[in-house]
Amino acid sequence: MTSAAAHDFSFYSLVLQADPVVKAVMLLLVLASVACWAIILEKTIRLWRLGRDLKRLERTVSDTPTTAAPRGLVRTLLASAHHEAEDGGRNESRAELRARLERAMRSSLKGELQRLEVGLPFLATVGSAAPFVGLFGTVWGIMNSFTSIAQQKDTSLAVVAPGIAEALFATALGLAAAIPAVMAYNMISVSLGRGSNRAGTTIIELAKRLSRPQSEGFLRPGGAEPLRAGKAS
Repeated sequence: MTSAAAHDFSFYSLVLQADPVVKAVMLLLVLASVACWAIILEKTIRLWRLGRDLKRLERTVSDTPTTAAPRGLVRTLLASAHHEAEDGGRNESRAELRARLERAMRSSLKGELQRLEVGLPFLATVGSAAPFVGLFGTVWGIMNSFTSIAQQKDTSLAVVAPGIAEALFATALGLAAAIPAVMAYNMISVSLGRGSNRAGTTIIELAKRLSRPQSEGFLRPGGAEPLRAGKAS
């Protein structure tokens, strides 16, 4: 009873007294959790910026002509439309021009969204693998508990409890890493899908306006002069 009372069951002591394999599992899970939270924070900021850029893009289509220089996603899409318009022939129809502009802007949008997806595979991997990594530490800790019973020929709580506590702590760390990763992955994926649909709808309207003869009110990427999308045949 005295030895059981003397054993320190704080989290800090459990980590220090754990088996080296269990320690390695705990360290791996902690590092994975820290990396996940860093990705979550970074994606939260970038999704907020994406939402702001989508509002600017929608205002670009709905508002009256402006002389303000475009920024962010609006600047990127207008740049792709400008370069595409310059590469086209003079005898193409308005429908052909509009289709080319729309394809160019969709391609630029896809590139922007793919950059936002960086880190999502890591979240998915941690979300699916972390519980099993924690379970491995749990099994190893329980094996050590049974080994202690066999060596000391004692089934008292003082012999069994430390190893089981270490094992369960490894399981808890696995869940602590996996749950936020899964939730964040789902939230970010849904947000990117909605943003893509929202931007795609706006791009259709933007391509229509840019394909009008002598289209005014849309600036070149640098804001120096209006973008001339071309003439309809």
